Amino acid sequence: MDNWAPRFTANGVEASDLPRITHAAGDWSGWCGAWSAVAAEYETMGREALAAGATVSAGEHLARAATYYHFGKFLFTPDREAMIAAHHSAVACLNDSLAHLDPPGRRIEVPYRGSALPGILRMPKDAPRPTAVVMLLPGLDSTKEELRLVEESMLARGLATFAVDGPGQGEAEYSLAIEPAYEVAGSAVIDRLQAEEGIDPERIGVWGVSLGGYYAARVAAADQRIKAAVALSGPYDLGDSWERLPGLTREAFRERSKSADEEAARLRASDLSLRGRMAGAKAPLLVIVGKRDRLFDWREGMRIAQEAGGPTETILLAEGNHGCANLIWHHRPQAADFLARRLLVKEQG
Repeated sequence: MDNWAPRFTANGVEASDLPRITHAAGDWSGWCGAWSAVAAEYETMGREALAAGATVSAGEHLARAATYYHFGKFLFTPDREAMIAAHHSAVACLNDSLAHLDPPGRRIEVPYRGSALPGILRMPKDAPRPTAVVMLLPGLDSTKEELRLVEESMLARGLATFAVDGPGQGEAEYSLAIEPAYEVAGSAVIDRLQAEEGIDPERIGVWGVSLGGYYAARVAAADQRIKAAVALSGPYDLGDSWERLPGLTREAFRERSKSADEEAARLRASDLSLRGRMAGAKAPLLVIVGKRDRLFDWREGMRIAQEAGGPTETILLAEGNHGCANLIWHHRPQAADFLARRLLVKEQG
């Protein structure tokens, strides 16, 4: 809780809910059940509001329920059945909220390697069409269900958003392993967005957090269709950070990389590296890091910026934790502004 509590409140959890959830959990074995119980309260309110025709309230409650179910699942491996049940509930609540969000969302499944990468597309209200879009990439233990408030920051500035579960993430984690060469999956998502009515195929950006920060940098370096990128608390080389990672995080990587044991997972983590790749990142890049990050040393993020082949900006927060979730107003609006400046004015010629 000392490490993750700011992340919960930065992404839609009511601060007053945290003490009762952690008290009910008791220890780690009760974590998923405690979150799911409070999530069910919001789900019930949402479905009652929906039945009463109070669609705005329904959308709010169901989206919050999805976030709570997600946090019950996010690093929980002791009881796989409970974890999967919480995840299914998160997906169902989010899907049922989409039509009632403001602006609404629409589920899109990107075909990929015999499976699919599910994502949520939201279009800003009253923005000229076609409009720019930002791919939102979650990390090792986050999913599209956690990104509602990140979406809001982009939508408020006239940017469309596409929050997507990549290989080894969220809905895709059961059929697809974590993929070091994320540019392959990223290119499939870009192909799909370029074909979407109302999206400008020449104005696509990417934002990623934690391992998603690595993914964002990697796809920006490999695919020149990305016109601006933000990497928040991403590693330069996951293998170099392996010993810093908490046991829960290493176990989640082992499962989602489909590695046989921790040693195989450690070797697989070394494949997630940006060495020799960042020179290809020609689009403007913003790197955000916190000096109190317990997972990835802040100097890794600075190395991403230093090796990028295009213009770069950095936000270094001396008191920032992982994801700088404890200082959200010091970087989330700035990241949205950075992307808006670079994507909303289409270059001529």
